[in-house]
Amino acid sequence: MKQIFIVIIAALLALTACTKKEAEVKPEAAVKVDSAKCAKPAGKEFEMYEMSEMAALMEQMYVDNLRLKERITKGDTIGTFPQHILKIHSSAMTDESENDAFFKLQAAKFIKAQEQIYNDPKNAKQHFNDAVTACVKCHQGKCDGPIPRIKKLYIK
Repeated sequence: MKQIFIVIIAALLALTACTKKEAEVKPEAAVKVDSAKCAKPAGKEFEMYEMSEMAALMEQMYVDNLRLKERITKGDTIGTFPQHILKIHSSAMTDESENDAFFKLQAAKFIKAQEQIYNDPKNAKQHFNDAVTACVKCHQGKCDGPIPRIKKLYIK
């Protein structure tokens, strides 16, 4: 008896789930499209944003450091220093005037801190946090937008 009741309920649910109320459909003639609103504004071309070499490198370094943070917190082997980080001195920036003495000094501090992680794995956590601090200090002077994202890298 219980099984029959369950089958009947399931059948009713299936039937009600499959029935659709017909939506009110407007005839095409009633739908008017203002072609002037769809036209492309004169003289304006869509320009796709293209990352500078430096922006792409910084995105890669962020991903590298997320992985490195995970290895450090798990106590895994750290690996070898990623050589592409050294491109920080030669990568083209969005605004080349930003590649000034301040940036060069901060980049050198960042590279030194990154190298220390690999040279002294026993203190990797401290060196990693020093590298994150170097990123934050540079961005405080140049482009503060990514600072909240960078601060999430700190190992507590």
